[in-house]
Amino acid sequence: MSDTAKPLEIVHDSANQVFLAVVDGHTCELEYQLSGNVMTITHTGVPSPVGGRGIAALLTKFAVQVAEASGWKIVPACGYAATWFERNPEYGHLLA
Repeated sequence: MSDTAKPLEIVHDSANQVFLAVVDGHTCELEYQLSGNVMTITHTGVPSPVGGRGIAALLTKFAVQVAEASGWKIVPACGYAATWFERNPEYGHLLA
């Protein structure tokens, strides 16, 4: 394992409405459904071997930034996303 943490590379697969990141061979994901200009975050998943590293938070922030840049509102339907918005009130203006 390297001493230098490389930045998380997140891929937005808009066709499948998911944000993906592979960490140490494990696929982490944030799934959403887009209806008009409302993104509903339906699932955030980080496998336990790579859990506890803040990956879900990075995926959520990336998804929120994409939504904001696209002019979308957000419904945090999964528990993790709802908690993330509670912890990051500066993004509250994006809630649908």
